Amino acid sequence: MRLNRALGILTMAMTLSVSGTALAQAPTLIGNYGDWAAYSFTEDGNKVCYMVSQPTKAQGNYTKRGDIFALITHRPAEKTKNVFSYITGYTYKDGSDVTVEANGERFTLFTQRDMAWTPDQDSDNRITDAIRKGSTMVVKGTSSRGTLTTDTFSLRGSGAAHDAISKACGV
Repeated sequence: MRLNRALGILTMAMTLSVSGTALAQAPTLIGNYGDWAAYSFTEDGNKVCYMVSQPTKAQGNYTKRGDIFALITHRPAEKTKNVFSYITGYTYKDGSDVTVEANGERFTLFTQRDMAWTPDQDSDNRITDAIRKGSTMVVKGTSSRGTLTTDTFSLRGSGAAHDAISKACGV
């Protein structure tokens, strides 16, 4: 599975982007669920659980692009759950937004460097629900060079992956 190949990069990116210098152990696979995988790891003594997928199709007029991931993360010690984040494989255009469409709903995310997030917990909960119930998700963004990208994800297994991380982290 492509997710296992890129897991080291993803874990390092998640750890550094969230906490700067946090100490995290290598993630443990909870399970693979359709096109999603569920993991847990311990960071600074606290359990973190996340589900992750990569697009089934990545489109755009680019010559080079890094790995692309959609994630939903629970951090019970920080009292956060369903935090949606997106790693795009390039640097976003300054001040640009990302749009996500899933299960007939549209969401706008803010960007910083190569990542995008929802603006608040309510949006995290709504996008998580749409991902759990939908069949496809389409993410559109603009690179720092002005290149428009469109990434399409299968949501097959997302409900089961979410159930697994929720059980593993007790949320």
